[in-house]
Amino acid sequence: MAVTLSHKICLDPTYKQEQYFKQACGTARFTWNWALNEWQHQYESALKPTALKLKKQFNAIKKVDFPWTYEVTKYASQQPFMFLQTAFNRFFNGTSSYPKFKKKGHHDSFYIGNDQFNVKGNRLKIPKLGAIKMHETLRFCGELVSGTISRIADKWFVSLSVKLESAPTSCESQAGVGIDLGIKSLATLSDGEIFEAPKPLKKYLLKLKRFQRRLCRRQKESHNRYKLKQQIAKIVNIRQNSLHQLTSYLTTHFGGIAIEDLNVKGMLANHKLARAIADIGFYEFRRQLEYKSKLKGNYLLIAERWFPSSKQCSACGNKKAELKLSERVYRCDSCGLELDRDLNAAINLKNVLNTGSSSEINACGQDGSVAACCDNQLG
Repeated sequence: MAVTLSHKICLDPTYKQEQYFKQACGTARFTWNWALNEWQHQYESALKPTALKLKKQFNAIKKVDFPWTYEVTKYASQQPFMFLQTAFNRFFNGTSSYPKFKKKGHHDSFYIGNDQFNVKGNRLKIPKLGAIKMHETLRFCGELVSGTISRIADKWFVSLSVKLESAPTSCESQAGVGIDLGIKSLATLSDGEIFEAPKPLKKYLLKLKRFQRRLCRRQKESHNRYKLKQQIAKIVNIRQNSLHQLTSYLTTHFGGIAIEDLNVKGMLANHKLARAIADIGFYEFRRQLEYKSKLKGNYLLIAERWFPSSKQCSACGNKKAELKLSERVYRCDSCGLELDRDLNAAINLKNVLNTGSSSEINACGQDGSVAACCDNQLG
């Protein structure tokens, strides 16, 4: 079965290439805003606007009114109409909110078709622009469908869509693992391996406060204000990168994975822990783990929200009535087991994976189907 996957890769453009990217982003952003404005006017005038009509209208005037759109790829001034039509379709279907105007610094991206670029090794080649160095080679081998170049903070990325004949299965082992997520450590595995959280917000909090105070004093739309916003946005890159590395490692090295259905929304209501929890990114971890498990054919089990992974002894199964958050070492009153609290929870999750009790888990099998649905969804 054919499947289309995307690989997002960081770029190292030259000064000339970066200026081209900025101009193409500006063209795409202007076209979207022009089309959205025209759509609203025509809709209020009892007309029936469509992307194709607006595109023809724009092409009829751009040679005279907007000649600078010809300085970049044609897709920068053509594809936004298609995206706008898709956005309005989602809005009318009730699956998305009303399309909004795009702002510089928040929406810096443009689309390119597969007829205007190719990839060789770690080089992205675009006509009239030359080869652009990529941080890594393309992960998938197949037909290139499209590409999207975007900027996050001060980094440029290309997201390449590749059409494959079948989904890749790259899991190296059929071994199972239980994963306990936490604030002190991002993830504790049932085999004893611990992954520390980068905690970018905590690490850069003082600097972030300084930047935000400066931001308030900067003139709107000024270059200095824009540079400060780019510095603030770097925190998101750090968190996303660490989560991608961890979830890729797990889905590559373990055939079966068990995690808990954490009540993230409820956890964020605790004002003492809210900042630390948000800094970890529990929801994003689960989201990445779910789609990568389906892609690679892993067996992902999600234990129900009330499963006592921390209170239950991983050796004898005895359950404690109470367990304070300050108790970092689990001590079993029945068999005398003493074990790190997080490791004990991870082993309990692995035991659930081995027993496969349908009353306690959600199961995402190799076909990506859900075997048992939880009433409680991740907050």
